[in-house]
Amino acid sequence: MSEPARRRPDNRPVEEVMFPALLEDDIDDLYDNAPCGFLSTLLDGTIAKVNVTLLDWLGRSREELVGHCRFVDLLATGSRLYHETHFAPLLRMQGQIGGVALELRTVEGASLPVLVTSAVKTGGDGEPVLIRTTVFDARERRAYETELLRARQSADQDRERLRLLVTGLQRSLLPATLAVPPGMATAALYHMASPDEVGGDFYDLFPLGGHRWGFFLGDVRGKGIGAAAVTAAARYTLRAAAVYDPEPAAVLANLNAVLYQDYRNRGHRHCTVIFGVLEREGTGYTASIAAGGHPPALLIRANGATDYQSTDGGTLIGILAEPRVAARTIRLDPGDTLILYSDGLTEARTAPHGERFGDDALRDFIESRGPTEAAAAVRALTGLLAGFDEVDDDVAVMAFSVSRE
Repeated sequence: MSEPARRRPDNRPVEEVMFPALLEDDIDDLYDNAPCGFLSTLLDGTIAKVNVTLLDWLGRSREELVGHCRFVDLLATGSRLYHETHFAPLLRMQGQIGGVALELRTVEGASLPVLVTSAVKTGGDGEPVLIRTTVFDARERRAYETELLRARQSADQDRERLRLLVTGLQRSLLPATLAVPPGMATAALYHMASPDEVGGDFYDLFPLGGHRWGFFLGDVRGKGIGAAAVTAAARYTLRAAAVYDPEPAAVLANLNAVLYQDYRNRGHRHCTVIFGVLEREGTGYTASIAAGGHPPALLIRANGATDYQSTDGGTLIGILAEPRVAARTIRLDPGDTLILYSDGLTEARTAPHGERFGDDALRDFIESRGPTEAAAAVRALTGLLAGFDEVDDDVAVMAFSVSRE
């Protein structure tokens, strides 16, 4: 049931008596003590009328302002310039302008942020007569905006610190410089898909002794600190295992044993990886490689012929107790270049339709450059990455070529 109406002793509803009284409120009092400032000015800006609210904000008297000051005289220096160059011209052209942020100057010289709305009043003949202006106190809004800006600046600083931390951590997972076997040229690149998250791609090229060099390039599933931890473990395990037994399949078996230990843990991560050993033979090198679920290496011959060196059949490293690895041997003669890369390169999206770049497109791109060497190949791939529409995964590339001399 609805609540019965409240009634006076004469049995008339209270609302019936109160509402007319409210409507008969003193208009002058309503103008003077409104919760916002009111003023009227002549067309030249001379103040003709101002309410008590605005006078109290400014600490001024009506006698000081009416007939003696222009509205622009109440503004701070910067707002005065804006009023003369933008506010007043727009008001003359449009007849009204609203919600403009300005600053008034109080009698003590303090700054009072306000929002100003002005409209030109016209007479019966349509000609402008005066300007009516409403002024809203914007101190709380300015304080809020200042706090918001401070919070944003703090967030930007935190984000920059995070990026520096991520960049530093990423660099620690990669070799500071890439080794250069005798008679070879080497180059590498690492493209971070996100500056806020460390990736799981890794590579290295290092001496094994006896004219042999080990190399690897891999990709740990996922991103973040968890991926970084597995990346570090994989990198150091591969180097240590290569010293103990450099046979590529045995090295990957050792890495698999390390990663598979955490297979049943929630934070377990696996990876793809290609590992190989370079051995000097005459004027060139022999590359013995083994891969576990990793994209095949791309070989560019001295005459420009380009093709993938298939390592199909290898399983991901770290998900099976006894992994399968695919192995093969590649002969590198003077002028030949071998490129290893992570799948972020072929899975990048191209403009304008956002299609995956793909293996065939990568081979065609490299082959179209003709005979090349490590540094030139990496430069070309760096430019290729810059032209992609979207690269949503980290990309690692390592290339080495046998000198023609």
